Amino acid sequence: MAQKFPQPLSGLVMPRFGEVATFMRLPVERDPAKLDIAIVGVPWDGGTTNRPGARHGPREIRNMSTLMRRVHHASLVAPYELCRVGDHGDAPVNPIDLQDSLKRVEAFFARLHAAGAAPLSAGGDHLVTLPILRAIARERPVGIVHFDAHSDTTDSYFGGEKYTHGTPFRRAVEEGLADPKRMIQIGVRGSMYSADEKDWAESVGIRIVHIEEFFRLGPEAVMAEAKRILGDGPTYVSFDVDGLDPVYAPGTGTPEIGGFSTAEAQRMIRALEGLDLVGGDVVEVAPPFDPSGNTALVGATMMFEILCVLAPAVHRRKHRMQRL
Repeated sequence: MAQKFPQPLSGLVMPRFGEVATFMRLPVERDPAKLDIAIVGVPWDGGTTNRPGARHGPREIRNMSTLMRRVHHASLVAPYELCRVGDHGDAPVNPIDLQDSLKRVEAFFARLHAAGAAPLSAGGDHLVTLPILRAIARERPVGIVHFDAHSDTTDSYFGGEKYTHGTPFRRAVEEGLADPKRMIQIGVRGSMYSADEKDWAESVGIRIVHIEEFFRLGPEAVMAEAKRILGDGPTYVSFDVDGLDPVYAPGTGTPEIGGFSTAEAQRMIRALEGLDLVGGDVVEVAPPFDPSGNTALVGATMMFEILCVLAPAVHRRKHRMQRL
């Protein structure tokens, strides 16, 4: 197929250790109207309750994403042949004001959404998902497939703080951004503050696949369940790297042993092919906790995996709209 859209800088032309690091070695494109998929960094961890560092995630993920090539080896999807994809830079943030940051990030993604670009983002802590959903899901709630060790549906921390990286999906449901009956959380595990910690999530209809059930059923059966729940409506993918066992991703703020592997994560993301995906994110990469860079490489790889199922979905939507 002829190359109609911007392409990554090839490692056969310029070695991958050369040139300025961008997401997937793509051109920087600041005009959202020129993009079908905008890859964005959100360098902010103001919602972190214990170990900060995810604010440095986008920069290191960009660096490690230079190891990605153009074509997915298993699906043979070449996302840059299907869609106009570019590095759209970083959302503006305020490292000393949480509410101001939420407003800035929402406004940034609202401009993307108004221009018709689907976002694929690198966090940042998991609270960054909330302003992204505020920007892209105001018109109708989305379904969510959420890979994580934690449900992130706690009501509040520290005597009433409603906005932390442990609360985004509760706020998203309460604000009508996420349809809880079209939401599945995969990989949940770890000790809890109280035995009823996940009662609210289950009471509103969120399907929680604890890690024990994941290992009992296997990735394929879990994703068949996910696709049944998500159906044919708009769906957002949120991948927290602490869903992985920390042997694969030690550079994260809240590691939990006993998680799924990187290979299992790849199989699950690939199984999202065919869904009406409207965006995604990879969050909680905290490079200071992993000087090797491996966690950032995991983050970049999971972003590429999401891109390779998001691009076909965006391509299908564009062609449907052109036929109308």
